[in-house]
Amino acid sequence: MERKPAATKPQRRTGVREAAAQATRDSILKSATKVFAKYGYDGGSVEKISKAAKSYDRMIYYYFGSKEGLFIAVLEGIYKRMDDAEAAIALDASRPVEALTEVIRFVLGYYRKNPEFVTLLNTENLHKGRHISKSLRAREYSSRAVAIIAEILASGTAQGLFRSNLIARDIYLLIASTGYFYTSNRHTLTAFLGEPLESPEAITHWEDFVIETVLRTVRADEAPDNSHDEDNTKWQKSQPAASRAKSS
Repeated sequence: MERKPAATKPQRRTGVREAAAQATRDSILKSATKVFAKYGYDGGSVEKISKAAKSYDRMIYYYFGSKEGLFIAVLEGIYKRMDDAEAAIALDASRPVEALTEVIRFVLGYYRKNPEFVTLLNTENLHKGRHISKSLRAREYSSRAVAIIAEILASGTAQGLFRSNLIARDIYLLIASTGYFYTSNRHTLTAFLGEPLESPEAITHWEDFVIETVLRTVRADEAPDNSHDEDNTKWQKSQPAASRAKSS
C-alpha cells in the first residue's frame, strides 16, 4: 500500500510579523516626531500620537514603554538622521579647507531644511536636557561629528594651513551655534532687525559669512591669542579626566 506523505505543519510567518511590527513602530515614531514638534513634550499626548499614527495607545507603551521613552526615541532618531546625512557627504580630508567648508554648508543647510530638528531640540532644552541625558546613543552621534572635524583639522595642521592649538569640539560648537541660532530665532530676528532673514539672499550671505569666520578662526596665518591658550589650559585642568579625554 502506498504511504501518503506526512502532512507538513505550516511554517510560522515570523518575517511577515516582524516587518509589520517594525512598520507600526516606524509609523508611531514618525507621527510622534510631528506631534512633539507641533505641541511640545507636554502638549504631545499619547492619544494625539496614536491617532496620528492610526494606531492604539497600548502599542506606544508596548514598543516604547512610556511617553518619555517614545520622546527619547524621537530625539535619538533626529540625531541619527543628521549623523547619517553627514556621514554620506564625500569629504576629502586631504583638502582640509574645502572639506571644512563642506561641513559648514552641510550643518547650516541641514538646520534650514529640517525645522523639526531645531524645534525638538528647543523643546528638550526647555526641559534642560532631562530626557536626552538618559540616552546613550546620542553621545555616539556627537562623537562622530566631532571626529570628522578632528580629522580635517589634523590634516590642515599637518599641511601648515591650520593652527595647531585647535580643539575639534570648539570648532564643532562654533559651526553648530551659527547655524542653529540663525534658524531657531529667524522669525523673531526678522522682526527685531527689520530684515527678511529667510530670503535666499540673506541665507547665502550668512552662509558665506560663517564660512569666512570659521576659516579665519582656524587659519595658521592668523596671529593666535596666547592668552586663550593659557585660559584653555586652565579650563582643561579644571575638568575631570574623562572630560579632558573627550575634549582633546
